[in-house]
Amino acid sequence: MLADPHHSCVILLNMTRSRGMGVPAPVLRDGRSVALLAACQELFGIPPIAVGEYDRGALSDRIAACIEHLEIDVVSLWRHPRVAARLAASDAGVIFLGGAFLEEEVLIAALEGARHGYDIRLLADLSVGRHDADRPLVLTRLAHYGIFATTIRQTLFEWAVSLGDQAISRSVQDLLS
Repeated sequence: MLADPHHSCVILLNMTRSRGMGVPAPVLRDGRSVALLAACQELFGIPPIAVGEYDRGALSDRIAACIEHLEIDVVSLWRHPRVAARLAASDAGVIFLGGAFLEEEVLIAALEGARHGYDIRLLADLSVGRHDADRPLVLTRLAHYGIFATTIRQTLFEWAVSLGDQAISRSVQDLLS
């Protein structure tokens, strides 16, 4: 089923985390996917939410300007009153989730979000693991609970089609080409 952008939210956990990886911010390595985060806000009015480790200086000004940072602990994401208020205000039922580390915080946040009644979708292109070998295990486990992987590209196109707005669909197609 297509996600309606009016009832969607994008949450990125520890998106600028580099600690223990030996390289800076692996979530940011795929610059094309990260650059598309601005379209969430610019085309659909959905500011991506960064939770956990977040360094605004690691992003371009355009991307950083569209991200709403909530300084809360990733582990208490779904119990935090600011997140609950933000999700209630946006009437979000579908949460697009990504970040670092896939087999740890992202996995647990996805399962917890589903337990709280949200339709969780994993942004695979914006999710990195500590160990690549664990990725298939995590994706299989998430799929078992109805949490499927997608990409930010697919999400933008899905939202455009869901709205049925030809101008936005053309803008997304141009952006993705």
